[in-house]
Amino acid sequence: MIKEIIVVEGRDDTVAIKRAVEAETIETGGSAINKEVLKRIRLAQERRGVIVFTDPDHAGERIRKIIAKEVPGCKHAFLTQEAATSRGDIGVENASVEAIREALANVRTDGMRGESAIAWEDLIEAGLIVHPEAASRRLAMGKQLGIGYCNGKQFYNRCRMFQISREEFEAARRHLDEEEGASS
Repeated sequence: MIKEIIVVEGRDDTVAIKRAVEAETIETGGSAINKEVLKRIRLAQERRGVIVFTDPDHAGERIRKIIAKEVPGCKHAFLTQEAATSRGDIGVENASVEAIREALANVRTDGMRGESAIAWEDLIEAGLIVHPEAASRRLAMGKQLGIGYCNGKQFYNRCRMFQISREEFEAARRHLDEEEGASS
């Protein structure tokens, strides 16, 4: 049984989560997250803790940002778009039991209030922004770091929010460079 309450977008996501683990969920009802749902998430965070587990798409990211702003200190679980896609549809409900368990085993805690060990220049140097392959490199690094895929600015914010250390960042970068070297 997972102690924290898992926040998902809808009923199909709850079904998928319960296939993979024993847990309770709060459903946001999609991207139109209202004050009542936020109130329940806030209470859940105070009493048991919360894991935000939204779809790896624009709407899921919007919900994740709203919750992070309104209910600080939540944990976040991420799926890759690849793991959450079936027949062109992206969502937690499409992920395998193994992918859901892996995402929940690698949750990150929102610690946005501190300084980041990663500078904007580090992202440039790593080819994560202002680089012809920046999007694919962010995808691979986000997967390696367990923070999901996002644009450059959001990647930088997530490094701060989840307090990615310089060591974690450099290890993920080395892994990425090794994989690219092996595929060349």
